[in-house]
Amino acid sequence: MPRQDLEYPKEPFSTVKRKGHRGRYELETIHQIINSCPLLHVSFAAPGSPFPAILPMIGQMGSFERPSADLGDVLDLYLHGYVSSRIVNLSRDPADANTNEKGLPVSVAATHLDGLVLALTPMHHSYNYRSAVLFGHAEVVTDTAEKLYAMELVTDSVVPGRWAATRVPPTPAEMQATSVLRVRIAAGSAKIHTGPPGDDRADRDDAALLARVWTGVVPVHATLGAPLPGPYNQLVHVPGYLADYVAESNADAEAYALEALRTVEEKPKTTADDD
Repeated sequence: MPRQDLEYPKEPFSTVKRKGHRGRYELETIHQIINSCPLLHVSFAAPGSPFPAILPMIGQMGSFERPSADLGDVLDLYLHGYVSSRIVNLSRDPADANTNEKGLPVSVAATHLDGLVLALTPMHHSYNYRSAVLFGHAEVVTDTAEKLYAMELVTDSVVPGRWAATRVPPTPAEMQATSVLRVRIAAGSAKIHTGPPGDDRADRDDAALLARVWTGVVPVHATLGAPLPGPYNQLVHVPGYLADYVAESNADAEAYALEALRTVEEKPKTTADDD
C-alpha cells in the first residue's frame, strides 16, 4: 500500500491564510525546507523586553530515539547554541505558563528564494520561494549521548561527513561551552510559490504593453565556491567528500530553481487570476 504522508495539525496560529492553496502541512515538505536552510530564525518572548527576540541559529531536524527516521516521520528540531545565551537560559524554565508544556515557546522560520518573477505590472511581480515555520517548545539537552548526536547532526548539515573528518569527540571544555536545544514541534506549515508571471488577461492582451515590457523569471540559487585552503592547512588536495558536496549542492540548487520557474501552481477555481 502507498505510504500516507503525515501532516502537522492546522492550528489557528499555523494555518496559511492568504493564498491558502500555497500552504503545505506534510511533515516531509516542511522538514526538507528546514533541513536545507543554512540559517534558521528563531523567535521567542524575552522577559522585560517590549519586543520579541529573534536569533539566527543553525539547526536540523532529527530523532535521537530513531536516528534512521526519514524526513516524513515525526522529528525534533535540534538547535546549536552557546551555553550562557539568553535563549538557552530561558529554555531551562520548567514550563510554558499558557500551555503547561515544558520548555520555552519558540517559532522557527526558514526561507529559500528560488526566483525573481517579473511581470507586466509592478502589482504582479513576485518571488518563487519555499518557506516553512515551526512552532514548539525548546528545552536544553542534558543527556550526553543525545547532545553528541545533535552536535554531529548539526555539523554534518553544514557539510555531510564533516564530523567524522575532524578531531572528535569534543573535549570536556568544548562540551561544557556548547548547549543544544531540542524543540518538540507542536505545529508547522510551509508556503511555496512556483511558476512564471501571472498577469491579468487585459494586460496580456495589450499588444503595446507586451512589446515594451520583458517578462519572465530570473532563477535564484545559492552557489558554493571552490574550497580555499586556510593558513595552516597542510592537505594538498580538497577531500573528496567536500568536493563532491560542493558540486552536488550547486547542481541541486540550480536544478530546483529552474524546475520552479517551469512549474505552474494549481489555483482554486475561486482564486482570481493574479500572482
